[in-house]
Order: sequence, then C-alpha cells, then structure tokens
Amino acid sequence: MSAAPGRPLSLSLREAIEPALARLRAGSGEGCLSDLTFSNLWLFRAAHDYRYIGPEDDGWPRISGRTYDGTRHLAPLFALPEAPPEALATMLEDHDCFYPLSRRDVEGLSADRFALSASPDDADYLYDASRFADYAGRALAWKRSQVRQLLAQCTPRAEAFGPASAGAALRVLEAWMAQKGKAAGEADEAPCRAAIADAAALGLEGFVHFAHDEPLGFVLAQELQPGVFAMRFAKGLDSHAGIYPHMFQHFCQQFEARFGRPVRWLNFEQDMGIAGFRRSKRSYAPAAMVQKFRARLLR
Repeated sequence: MSAAPGRPLSLSLREAIEPALARLRAGSGEGCLSDLTFSNLWLFRAAHDYRYIGPEDDGWPRISGRTYDGTRHLAPLFALPEAPPEALATMLEDHDCFYPLSRRDVEGLSADRFALSASPDDADYLYDASRFADYAGRALAWKRSQVRQLLAQCTPRAEAFGPASAGAALRVLEAWMAQKGKAAGEADEAPCRAAIADAAALGLEGFVHFAHDEPLGFVLAQELQPGVFAMRFAKGLDSHAGIYPHMFQHFCQQFEARFGRPVRWLNFEQDMGIAGFRRSKRSYAPAAMVQKFRARLLR
C-alpha cells in the first residue's frame, strides 16, 4: 500500500493554507462554503484524515481528505480551470473527486471533462439572521414559545467568549456530554475542546450564557465573509428548554454591539445525513441550502 500523500495538518501550516482559502472565499457572500477555513480543517483533521500537499510537490496546492461517507477527495487550493487536464488527472489517480466546490467554483467547468454531483447530506443550511430577531411567522412559532419558556424559568445573561469564560464553556460541554450519554471522545468533544482552548487563534467568536452564575450554553462562530457566520459549535443544557433559540437570537441581536460587525446570515453547516441534525436544522426554517459539489474527471 502506498504512503498517504502530503503532510498531516499542523498549526504551522496555517500561513501556507489560509491565504489560499481566503482567496477562494473572497466575494462569495452568503454562498460561501462552511468548510473553507483553516480552522475548520484543523479542528476536524482527525475525522477526515486531512493532509496538505503543497506547491513544492507538483505546483498545485491542495488538501487530501475523506468525506463522512468515505469518499477520498481533494480540496483544491486553486481554481480548477487553472490546471491543465493532465495535471488534474494525475492528482486524482489516488482520489475519487475534487470536493468541496461551490456553485461559483463549478460554473466554468466543462461538462465534457467533469461529472458533477451534490449530496443533500453535504449541503450547508443558510438562514437570514433577521428571522432570529423575533422568530416571527408560523414556521418559527415553536422557537418563540421555547424562548418564552426559558425567560419564564430564568433571567439569562451572556458574556463574550474569552479566556475568562473558557472554563464555563468546558463545564457546559462536559454536562452536555453527560446528558447525551456520550463517552469521552465521542460526538465532537475533541474538536470542541480544541476550539475552546484556541478560539482566538482560530478566529472563533461568540458568547457564554449563564443563569444565576451557572453556565447554560455557549456558541462559537466564525465569520466566513462579511456578515456571514458559520456556527461552529453550539452547546446547551437540556435542563433549560429554549437555550438554543435564545443563544442564536442573542448572537444575531448583540454580536454587532459587542464586536462592531453586522450579522446578516447564519450558516449551520451540513447535517451529514443524521436524522436528528436534519430535524433540528430544518426547524429554524432555512432560507436556502448551499450545495457542495463533487467534480469527477470524465476519463
């Protein structure tokens, strides 16, 4: 068996990878894919076996990985039309496809050379942040009710996430793991712990929520494009019904006041085909689904 290509991801590679990703994200607006940041690659490197193949190898930088459904893929750190056909063919000798690609990325690809596909399990859930302000409308009536239940139970307060509140976030994570019956290392515990520990370095921002000085939940988000935020981690305690819609509402209402940047869109990332995730994300009435394409070469 041949050795895996490239190098395992390390924090030292951020300076090589993030500028390339930023160029790919630039100008994509709310259509920006949640995957395309170094922090996301770094936090989920174990789950996807991410490895970096640099320009010094063959001139075409890319990330090698494996999707949740087991597909071997390459995330190009360049625009696919820039590379000659023979180079693309060589890259895919040990991989199944290029992924993830946005609709903008695939618009210029020739149907004679590429076969495109997109799975609903991969698509990001996109929400108009203004809908979280008061959860208006019939579709979000249950969210309004949940927030009222929470406020009838307690008077929550929020602190901007930072070193002083990291311990409280860890307490929430540990309680959440216990409530869900998860053993150490299950679910997304390891990435979440890493995000809490290195939030500032990874470009993560958010709030920790308390009632009577006891932490109830936290959110950590990342700005993908101006006004477009991926909700990377959100954990809340089942003991306080309504904590999740309250935290998302608070983020949309208060982030600009605290950090000086508006929130126009929320990206809740993909559901990975997990029924519970799908029900939860759909319950917030997404404005759109952001497709992620796989491009296979036609041989």
